[in-house]
Amino acid sequence: MFFKDVIGQEAAKERLRQEVQEGRIPHAQLFCGPSGVGKLPLAMAYARYICCPNRTETDACGICPSCVKWNKLVHPDVHFVFPIVKKGKKEICDDYIADWRHLVLNSPYFSLNHWLNEMDAENGQAIIYAKESDEIVRKLSLKSSEGGYKVTIVWLPEKMHVVCANKLLKLLEEPPEKTVFLLISEAPDMILPTILSRTQRFNIRKIEEADIASALQQKYGVRPNDSFTLAHLANGDFIKALETIHLNEENELFFELFVSLMRLSYQRKIREMKQWSEQIAGMGRERQKNFLTYAQRMIRENFIYNLHRKEMNYMTLPEQNFATRFAPFINERNVMGMMDELSEAQIHIEQNVNARMVFFDFSLKMIVLLKQ
Repeated sequence: MFFKDVIGQEAAKERLRQEVQEGRIPHAQLFCGPSGVGKLPLAMAYARYICCPNRTETDACGICPSCVKWNKLVHPDVHFVFPIVKKGKKEICDDYIADWRHLVLNSPYFSLNHWLNEMDAENGQAIIYAKESDEIVRKLSLKSSEGGYKVTIVWLPEKMHVVCANKLLKLLEEPPEKTVFLLISEAPDMILPTILSRTQRFNIRKIEEADIASALQQKYGVRPNDSFTLAHLANGDFIKALETIHLNEENELFFELFVSLMRLSYQRKIREMKQWSEQIAGMGRERQKNFLTYAQRMIRENFIYNLHRKEMNYMTLPEQNFATRFAPFINERNVMGMMDELSEAQIHIEQNVNARMVFFDFSLKMIVLLKQ
């Protein structure tokens, strides 16, 4: 991943290049921003630029020994830390490093859900386990193979076990010489405050619509008119733009589940609602949480739809068609109640409460809320 491969984010690229050129590389940076804005691609392009001895003013050279190793993500001084699911003897990131390289090299714009599928996580919830901290300490105690910086990229540090987080904190307080930590987070509020205070925060903005449209045209052959429509729907999220192109199966499933629940709740079909709850309870915890996030988005989009401001809506065509009939039922009397119930359900799922009970309880509450 080079700077030239990162979609948009020109201001962010320029800032990172200047840090390296002026010799003021922070020992720990926290890249923050919503999903799909290119935090991981930016961090990798930055790390490659740091490691390259023959860098130009705009990018890494691409041909030196360091860049050749970067092309396959096998640079000995670059270490990746990411959430995993324990399976058999697989309990540290290195056990999944082949899967990680495959995903990152083939599609650097991906979400936690894509990574879970790559790992065949099934019903497991991915975290960065306590044992990983010993691996980080061990790797950073070794001398630099290339004689330059050692870089540790931590993807989603909010998923870190508290023991691992505390050991990382000690490293951030007393970092080894010429060591750089790059933390990539979508929920910085969930990271230990003491870690936050020892990192330099870098907020990554949403990608401009024109940049997404251009990337869709050049890399995926999307027609200009369609590319701008997709870019608007993506709302600065390139992952969402890709999912819309590929007719993401999971989003289609979530749409069908959402429509089904709203119809059953409105019609008060209790038996079918119970069956609906059992169907969604059969999915993994991560997918259940993703569905609840999707449902929150749909409630919000349908509430905004009532304002008749097309530029403020970000829905696919099937979602828009459903909104023409469903949006009138979402109003100022019930919208906050629905969002609160969805948030509570999400908390319960994270706490491993019985999913069948959580979703059946939510569906019953929707009967009352839809009538308000």
